[in-house]
Amino acid sequence: MRKKQKIDRPTLIASLWLCLMLLIAIAAPLIAPHDITAMDLRHRLAPPVGFGGTAAHLFGTDDLGRDVASRLYFSIRTSLLIAFGATLISVFVGTAIGFVAAYFRGLIEHFLLLLIDVQASLPFLIVALAMLAFFGNSLVLFVGLMGLYGWERNARLARGLALVAGAQGYAGATRQLGAHPMRIYLRHILPNSAATLLVAATVTFPEIVLVESGLSFLGLGVQPPMTSLGVMVGTGREYITRAPWMLLAPSIVIVATAVAVSVLGDYLRDKLDPTLS
Repeated sequence: MRKKQKIDRPTLIASLWLCLMLLIAIAAPLIAPHDITAMDLRHRLAPPVGFGGTAAHLFGTDDLGRDVASRLYFSIRTSLLIAFGATLISVFVGTAIGFVAAYFRGLIEHFLLLLIDVQASLPFLIVALAMLAFFGNSLVLFVGLMGLYGWERNARLARGLALVAGAQGYAGATRQLGAHPMRIYLRHILPNSAATLLVAATVTFPEIVLVESGLSFLGLGVQPPMTSLGVMVGTGREYITRAPWMLLAPSIVIVATAVAVSVLGDYLRDKLDPTLS
């Protein structure tokens, strides 16, 4: 009998960290000890527990006396919601365009490939800044805008997978039986390409987390009274010498989450790619 391969320690730690982040995001309203907008100017810039602070404010307070722990929990919830939603949009849009380009050869394919090249050549951060300045900002618009990040890579990948699958026997046999092209792509090609697309999504996810944090850091992402990890970093940068806990807590979460998703993506690639077996 073949022995079951154990999960290596980095992957296990990454999985536990992501599970912890998901639990915090789901239970944020239940575990947050204070309202994220409640100000207490008498206890502004209070240090965390262990550095002279009290248990009432586990991670200290910010410049307005708001509880850093409560804001951190809700920031994790907001940032993960944006990242998950934007990643799903990016994978869906890219896969759909890639499949369409693979099916409609000729002029339509060349047009879509040109669109992909144009998107890849534009700096996304500059485009995002322009769109947010022109259309304003809301959470729905922001998630949709983040969903445009990285779709061109998913489109190229999906097109390549569809072309390879279309040249194989099972797709050709299904086509000869008279199956509708929609059925061929959704019932046969997509399930056989799902593993590779899933690994690609684990690459897009941490990048969207970092882009969202950057835009929120610049004040063009999540708007008050909501908060996100980038908003907390942007607020804490002015107090990095007086109250470093305002900046360190969200920064550690951003870096650890991005690294954890990347480690998990490498593990999935090694497990799901048959050429590496």
